[in-house]
Amino acid sequence: MVISTEPAWDDAVDQFVKDYENAIVYADIDQETVLHEGAVRVLANGWVELPTGRLLSPDAVHHIDTQMAGKTGS
Repeated sequence: MVISTEPAWDDAVDQFVKDYENAIVYADIDQETVLHEGAVRVLANGWVELPTGRLLSPDAVHHIDTQMAGKTGS
């Protein structure tokens, strides 16, 4: 029998991590306070990771729009 040395938990957590190339992270419902624009990774524990490595607390983030503002549709 072969037993993996890799923890199975890592694979399970990866399924809950979401990457977004174009997102806007807001601190308030009125969308007046923008915390970040651009690529983000939403971790399984609710924290938001920025490309710089900085993490935003779930308590600081009100919501994330995954489509950049300013795009126009036909």
